[in-house]
Amino acid sequence: MKLKRITKHPVLEIPEYKEVTFTWNDKKLGGYEGEMISSTLFANGVQIFGHHPKDNSPQGLFCANGQCSQCLVIADGQPVKSCMTPLAQGMVVESVEGLPKLPEDDVEPQIQTADVKEVDVLIIGAGPAGLAAAVELGKLGVETLVLDDKDRPGGKLVLQTHKFFGSVEDSHAGTRGFEIANILADDIDKLDSVDIWLNTTAVGVFSDKIVGAVKSVKKKHYRQIKPKKLLVATGAREKMLSFPGNTLPGVYGAGAFQTLVNRDLIKSSEKVLIVGGGNVGLIAGYHAIQAGIEVVALIEALPQVGGYKVHADKLKRLGVPILTGHTVVAATGRDKVEAVTVARLNQDWKVVPDTHKTYAVDTVLIAVGLAEVNEFYLKARQWGMDVFCAGDAQEIAEASAAMFTGKIEGLKIAQSLGLPVGEIPAEWDEKATILKSKPGPARTREQPEREKGVFPIFHCYQEVPCNPCTSVCPVGAIRTERDEITGLPYIIDLDACTGCGSCVAVCPGLSMILVDYRDDPEHPLITLPYEIWRERVEVDQKVPLTDVDGAILGYYPVEKLSTRRKFPGTLLVQVKVDKKVAKAVMGIWVQDQQIEPSLIYEKELPPDDAIVCRCERITAGEIKAAIRRGIRDINQLKAVTRVGMGACGSKTCRPMIWRIFQEEGIDLGTVTDRVDRPLFVEVPIGILAGAHQGGRIENK
Repeated sequence: MKLKRITKHPVLEIPEYKEVTFTWNDKKLGGYEGEMISSTLFANGVQIFGHHPKDNSPQGLFCANGQCSQCLVIADGQPVKSCMTPLAQGMVVESVEGLPKLPEDDVEPQIQTADVKEVDVLIIGAGPAGLAAAVELGKLGVETLVLDDKDRPGGKLVLQTHKFFGSVEDSHAGTRGFEIANILADDIDKLDSVDIWLNTTAVGVFSDKIVGAVKSVKKKHYRQIKPKKLLVATGAREKMLSFPGNTLPGVYGAGAFQTLVNRDLIKSSEKVLIVGGGNVGLIAGYHAIQAGIEVVALIEALPQVGGYKVHADKLKRLGVPILTGHTVVAATGRDKVEAVTVARLNQDWKVVPDTHKTYAVDTVLIAVGLAEVNEFYLKARQWGMDVFCAGDAQEIAEASAAMFTGKIEGLKIAQSLGLPVGEIPAEWDEKATILKSKPGPARTREQPEREKGVFPIFHCYQEVPCNPCTSVCPVGAIRTERDEITGLPYIIDLDACTGCGSCVAVCPGLSMILVDYRDDPEHPLITLPYEIWRERVEVDQKVPLTDVDGAILGYYPVEKLSTRRKFPGTLLVQVKVDKKVAKAVMGIWVQDQQIEPSLIYEKELPPDDAIVCRCERITAGEIKAAIRRGIRDINQLKAVTRVGMGACGSKTCRPMIWRIFQEEGIDLGTVTDRVDRPLFVEVPIGILAGAHQGGRIENK
């Protein structure tokens, strides 16, 4: 069996791992030590991890982030989340068929009371916001403990291979997300007063103002932490859509996809369709192509994409069709996704008859927005704790904004501790607000008429918070309108440009080229950025050049390839072109052809058949029927239908339940929300009692 691993990548290095063997349902397979079980299974071509006891529906990976329990397997006799459990030599892994059996107790556990660790500041989450706050507190010598359930710091930064927007000085603009994670981790390592507990899951906040956590080092054990101040920087979870087939293996969030492809270097798919035109969906499409995966289309229900235009333009230039005003109708397949049907929407958000298109795909990525993971914050506030919130847990925004809110909240905490930190700079709040801002409308802009010398052409037409090109220009020739970070860039003196290409290499949107008329004014030399398959752009090879919208302008041979030391993942491709197209060139078409949808599609299932509660397999129709009977209390809805009663604690279905109430015309002010318990993550009761869980199920 051919392993589904990424063995070359235009940006990421392929590290060396220690190979181990394990068994999956009595079959001997190979994997890497410390790799999450779910990723190992995907690498071995296994996407079905078990079957649901209610209807025998296939279960597989969904969030890859420990938020749900869809990836449950039995490892060495213990039921575990495969996305959070590392592989070890000789591990025995089995699928869950029906309800999992509880393991036998071979020995009487030694129950003991967990010690309470007191600390000045506890930060839950080692993502961009949590790390940025810890750096500020550490500089002031504040005793700070950071918890994170992953095996490395950085949060979602670890999954990001693209260059960040913002400014070089404030948010590492022009640097890739995984590199920013390393920078922040290095900053933490230099601070004696900051400690990070990785592989540690915060599980609850209790009325005695204690935070419970399960720490996995050699054995899983329960820790109680009592902080003077608590910062919740737990990030966000992805929203889900209700459509028939939405729980088939192969339907999952863009974050899970990026975890497989970018963190674990698993080629999880061959052909994907992306639902959602925000930055998350657009970037996931770009990551897919970098990994050698075809993107058949990206669909967006709104009339235009909600993410940055430069991200959408990158996909168009690579050959990905973007269908606005479309929705997903159904995913179909026997045991996993085999096809997906989409259709156009009218102004009333209804499917237009006879507009259906069905694509043969093995993966549907759902990128329809994020929801704050703020349960810990709300519960801590209820218990009267001195609690703060930063990053996506505070407000959904870009990671650059999360770092700023982390810095701000870190200093607020220091102030609350009575430290003499002075006033928080007013410009910090201003910059954070700017970094959270939505993109402006697309504009037209005139390009220079000049046809001599060398100078950049800017193909960014939308105001977004981004200006690294102004920082890297060695002669200071690039400015932004109004000298604001959101202003469009321009060159103040065409004669000043030296043609160094630094601005092209740093641009996060890959929306800048150099035009050089010096050697041959009739056939100027174009330098453009490229981050995809290197074998497509070898010297002397003819490449299809496109304009900003993906229209092919012609085929021209590659003259030269180069990189800049600070930006090794961005290849600078130089091509001589006809003068008439020189200023319009923006990209290289990569996908051989657009994947055409089939002309025949199976009639879609009724929308009410869609699963809303994945854990208990409760459909939209069952929930609507209860609402129509007069139920206006989600606690009662839970009791009647079991919706939200599963292991994930309604993390996925809860937003969809509220949406169904709204779609049914119910005033949301008349609906009673469910009661949240102090415990937010499922934990073996023995661990809460202080019994250590040993064996081979451990994080290193």
